[in-house]
Amino acid sequence: MVLTNVVGAVAECARFPANKAALRIAGGIPPLVSLLSGGTNASLLENAARALGEAAEELESMEIIEQLDGVRMVWSMLKRPYPAVQAAAAAALCPCIQNAKDSGEMVRSFVGGLELIVGLLRSTDKRVLAAVCAALSIIAIDRENLAVITDHGVVPLLSDLVLTANLYMSIYGVEKITTFQGKLSDDRLRQHLAEAVANCCQWGNNCREFGRLGAITPLVAYMASSDPLVHRSTAHALHSLSNDAFNCVTMHQSGVVPYLLETIGSEDEKLQESSAGCLSNIRKLALSAEKYKYMP
Repeated sequence: MVLTNVVGAVAECARFPANKAALRIAGGIPPLVSLLSGGTNASLLENAARALGEAAEELESMEIIEQLDGVRMVWSMLKRPYPAVQAAAAAALCPCIQNAKDSGEMVRSFVGGLELIVGLLRSTDKRVLAAVCAALSIIAIDRENLAVITDHGVVPLLSDLVLTANLYMSIYGVEKITTFQGKLSDDRLRQHLAEAVANCCQWGNNCREFGRLGAITPLVAYMASSDPLVHRSTAHALHSLSNDAFNCVTMHQSGVVPYLLETIGSEDEKLQESSAGCLSNIRKLALSAEKYKYMP
């Protein structure tokens, strides 16, 4: 119990940049990595993964974690039967992958690792789903890894999550969605899910496949959220999806234009860019259709 609480305190302290360096200088990273091997205490494993995730945000600390094969240890925590441990491990993988020297190759070196993390999209725990979507959005930046997770069925699983959220909202109403203990019950998951969809569009027919599986209309509904981070990731997803003409038609029919006209004036440059790009693609399609209509 004492060790669990101490590691939890370290994880909280490591949220501050100065303390990340202090943890590294004090030699605290090797003991944290060692706690991940062979432990059975779920709370201790969760806190150790959280602490390593915080430490991995500093490049020098990340080098030590890599030398100790700590990323592999964190990834192995995804196999544990405890949702809290799975969620903490998936969240810790985000800075680990971002700051690794050759993250794409490192991820591919974990035999069965990509299949494992994609499989966690079947979880019924919203914390696990949010963290896994965040990790997948980063993994998908590498095209080779995106090809692998596509082969493992990431597109239908992400589409299922988006559709499930839409079903809950239609049954329970937007005001109750935050209390429903289903697959999508908060904006944090919406944010990471939309970002995962956006990045997974960049391979093969994934963009059209999301549209075919019915992910467009429920994604448009995310723009009604009050969270600006959800607006940002959803606009990014819609921009990526709008590269397919059929998706543009669905977006327009789903009423996305008023939302995009509002967010295009945001102070967030990425939100502006995504909104403008999506509107541009929809407009190009409309102009092409109009030109074709009046051709002799």
